[in-house]
Amino acid sequence: MLVERRKERKRGRKLKHFFDMSQPVYHNCPGWPTYKMTTVTYEAIYTNDLFTAERIDMNAHTGTHVDAPFHFFPYGETVDEIEVEKWQGEAVLVDLRGKVEAKQGIMPSDVGKYDELIQKDTIVLFNTGWGRKRKNWDKEYGNDWPFITGELAAYLVEKQVRGCGIDTLSAGGWYEGTGRPCHEELLSHGVWILEELLFADELMKHEECYLTAYPIKLAGFSGAPVRAVAVVEDL
Repeated sequence: MLVERRKERKRGRKLKHFFDMSQPVYHNCPGWPTYKMTTVTYEAIYTNDLFTAERIDMNAHTGTHVDAPFHFFPYGETVDEIEVEKWQGEAVLVDLRGKVEAKQGIMPSDVGKYDELIQKDTIVLFNTGWGRKRKNWDKEYGNDWPFITGELAAYLVEKQVRGCGIDTLSAGGWYEGTGRPCHEELLSHGVWILEELLFADELMKHEECYLTAYPIKLAGFSGAPVRAVAVVEDL
């Protein structure tokens, strides 16, 4: 009977495809300009110890990571306080490649075609094309990325989204007056933020996916690294 039930379940399944949306973390990898660089050292090496063990020194907001409300609000929820089921859900893939420029603020009008897809409890993922620039780590990636404006953040809050993500170093901008508005608007309403994503071209053939973005359970932290994965049922 068990074998038959398994066969029946398999017949009803659609083929799923998985896309890793995470940027790699490594020694001296890109990070926030004012933070200490990420360092990787070895506490054990196979040639000496017959096993290998690494030590990593990094800011929690490095690589693909989430921001929890505590990041901007001293009494906000920390990463470990957010219910685990909130870190997954139906996601809308907003394609802004070739439509936004360096240092440009993304406005609600830039995502108008996705308005019907952006519903309560969805996750909105912005592909600006900047994720591909990370390997160069020049001024364009490290300072001049496009960003979510306070106006767009307010639109997402009004839509009652669960979370939002972007493929830039931060959801907010680097320059004065551009970094805080979106963080404060989103995080004050319990909308978590996912930063430094990487979008596969094949994934962008879709407008929607299912996202999982579970952070490391760092107690009392304002952010944490994640392995973000998008799932679609057909290509």
